[in-house]
Amino acid sequence: DVEFLAEMGRDLGRRLGELQDEIEKQVGHAINIQSPKQLSQALFDEMGLALPWMMRGASGQYSTAADVLEKLRDSHPVVDLILEHRQLAKLKGTYVDTLPALVNSRTGRLHTSFNQAGSITGRFSSSNPNLQNIPIRTELGREIRRAFVAEEGWQLLAADYSQVELRVLAHIPGDPAMLAAFARGEDIHAS
Repeated sequence: DVEFLAEMGRDLGRRLGELQDEIEKQVGHAINIQSPKQLSQALFDEMGLALPWMMRGASGQYSTAADVLEKLRDSHPVVDLILEHRQLAKLKGTYVDTLPALVNSRTGRLHTSFNQAGSITGRFSSSNPNLQNIPIRTELGREIRRAFVAEEGWQLLAADYSQVELRVLAHIPGDPAMLAAFARGEDIHAS
C-alpha cells in the first residue's frame, strides 16, 4: 500500500523535525544528529555527559554508538530524543521511503528474490527487498507491516523457519521420535 507508506513517511518526517528541534533546544545550538563527531562534542564535551568508564576512541571523540547511548539514558533527556530520532530515521529511510520505489510498475506489487544459496547458514534469504528484516518488535514496525496487502483472493504467509532443517529431517524419513518431540513442542536437541 504505497499511499499508506507515503502518509506514514509524512508523519515520520514531521516527528523527526520535532525531535530535531527539541534536541537542538536541549543542546543549545543546531546540530547534525547523523554526525558522530558533532554529537560527541555536544553530548560529552559541551554537556559533560561522559561517564568515568567512557574512553575516547582513535578519533579523539567519545563513541555515540547506540549501546553507549543506551547506558546514558538516565543521564539527560536529550539521550532518549536522540535514540528515538535514530530509530525513526532508520525505519523511514530503510523501509517507509524505500519500499514504494521497489513496487513493480507493471504489477503494482512488491516482488522479492528468494536466494537458496545466499547465506552462510544455508537458509533461504530474501533480497530487493529483504522481507526477512521487516520490523515486528515495535509498534511502529508493526505499522510498516500493515502496508503489505495481499492481492484479491490471495493471502500473505509469514513463516518462522526455526529449526526448519531438523523438521525436514524428521519428516522425510518419518522419524517417530523426532516427529513426536516436535509435536510436543520439546527442545529437539535435548530430546
